[in-house]
Amino acid sequence: MIRAGVSTLSRPIASSSSRSTSAVARRYASHGPSYHPPSGYLFGERPPKDGKRVKETWENIYYVGMFGGMALAAVIIAYKPDTSIQTWALKEARARLDAKGEEWEYKPKSA
Repeated sequence: MIRAGVSTLSRPIASSSSRSTSAVARRYASHGPSYHPPSGYLFGERPPKDGKRVKETWENIYYVGMFGGMALAAVIIAYKPDTSIQTWALKEARARLDAKGEEWEYKPKSA
């Protein structure tokens, strides 16, 4: 009696697991396998017959935007204000020493 109960319980589990594995094996998140074999051309573009490549409309805008943006960033970085803690501390120390009337510059002693 126990054998009969175990065998009937194991059948649905075994059959459902075999169905689920076959369903998972056929399920693709990208709507199926896609493999494009290499063509031997850069980015898959075939060179034109006359040998001169024709630019697409977005390429000039991309080049101007990319290199112009890098040039603008270089200018901004070159002229940004100095906000380091060392510069602030040096100015603050000089102001405090001047207020006390003490010398803040190093002057070597004459022998």
